[in-house]
Amino acid sequence: MITVRRAGDMDARDMADLLNAIIRKGGTTAFTNEVTADTLRGWFRQAPDRSAWHLAEDQDGGVLGFQSIEPHRDLPPEACDIATFVKVGQTGLGIGSRLFEASRSAARDFGYSWINATIRADNAGGLAYYQSRGFETYAQHKDQALANGMVVDKVSKRYDF
Repeated sequence: MITVRRAGDMDARDMADLLNAIIRKGGTTAFTNEVTADTLRGWFRQAPDRSAWHLAEDQDGGVLGFQSIEPHRDLPPEACDIATFVKVGQTGLGIGSRLFEASRSAARDFGYSWINATIRADNAGGLAYYQSRGFETYAQHKDQALANGMVVDKVSKRYDF
């Protein structure tokens, strides 16, 4: 059974551990440097009145994934950015679907009219995930440098309400 709830400060360590495992595996996130619980707590506070962080847990309280929606400096005020992270080895089990239900509802409550997802072009799973939620490609970004110097292409997709 998967439970989705709002994430908070006490969840930051488990969320950082999950994200760091994804970063170490490589190939699916634009993050290349590991994060700390304090990093996540700082992200929580960047736009508290216009962002939401949701956490998916198993029946024992183990973190299965998390998703955020928040404003982004490169987007108009009516749009928010989304980021999704699911525990390594746990994709395809409905975790992302449950998270998106909560995030989509929060985005509507905040008054956003569309959601942006920018994904590495080589992240087939991420591209398929957002496509299956109804996101449509609207921009291609060639030769984007990551923090470690690696250069990748990215794809921006949008979900309109």
